Parts: sequence; C-alpha cells; structure tokens
Amino acid sequence: MTRPPDAQLTHLGLYVRDLDAMVAFYAGLLGMVVTDSGELRGGRITFMSRSPNEHHQLVMVSGRPDEDYSPISQMSFRVNTLEDLQHYNRAVAQMGLRDLRPSNHGNAWSIYFLDPEGNRVEIYATSPWYVSQPYQQPLDLDAPADEIRASTKAMVSGDASFQPREAWQRALSERLAG
Repeated sequence: MTRPPDAQLTHLGLYVRDLDAMVAFYAGLLGMVVTDSGELRGGRITFMSRSPNEHHQLVMVSGRPDEDYSPISQMSFRVNTLEDLQHYNRAVAQMGLRDLRPSNHGNAWSIYFLDPEGNRVEIYATSPWYVSQPYQQPLDLDAPADEIRASTKAMVSGDASFQPREAWQRALSERLAG
C-alpha cells in the first residue's frame, strides 16, 4: 500500500454572525492577528494567524444565520506548556465564557469552552506521557503545575497503555512510514 503525501491540518474556517466581535475575541484571547480581509460574495472574510509559517490558521466569513447551530465540533489550539494553559484558563474564566471545562486526558491537559457565538474551543498542552484515548478526568488548573504533573503521572502510570510520549511518537512514526 502506498502512503499518500503528508497532509497536516493548518486552518479552520467558520461562518460567523458578528465578524468584528469574533476577530476581536480571537485576537484578544489567542493573540492572533489579521493577515488579510476583504469582500466575498456580498459578505466579508477575514484571515487570522498566530504563526509566521501560516498565512491563516483561522478564516471567518460573515453571514451565519442566527438560527444556525455551530457547524464544527471544536477548534483546538496547542500551547507549549502546562503553565501556558493555566494562563488561558484564567483568561477564559475572567472573560466569563460559557461551559469552561478543564480536563485531564493523561496525554494532554485541556480547557474546553464556547466562544461568543457558541463554537466549541479547546486549548491544550501535551503531557510527557501517552495513555489510550478517550481518557478524561476533571482538572484543577489552579493547583501548582508541578502538582498537576505529579498527580497526572500517578493517575495514568497504572494504565496498561501507559508509556512515555517519546515511545508512543516513535511507534507512530514507524506506522506512518509504512
């Protein structure tokens, strides 16, 4: 079997009701900047990124009907450290966003919440371990980061699938190589 060329998820597109409010939200919370904006089919489109390697990681188009439900399951943003995630947990709580849910997946720590238009957003940091998914436990992100790391390792180390993240990544790399 021949493997297809590598394809990585690089951006997400959303239909939004209030484009200006949504641009302000993603700029304010995640530090994204507008890379381009213009007219599209009688509406407006805005491209945003947080990476100089990606013209856009988020594209938003005006015109979402009021009665329309969110067309996505969730958008996920990876941060570098558990401490970064704790920063975002405090920021989201201060913003009063709905459905804030910190979660411990063993292989990652996450917060889930709804943006101003009801789209589910996840911000996560990877842990140094792997454990089979789905795996989800409540998480107190107000605890010191070192305590969270220690309690996570204790929680997942007894699981039959537990292994260091590097070992899991090596095995996945071998599988992807065919």
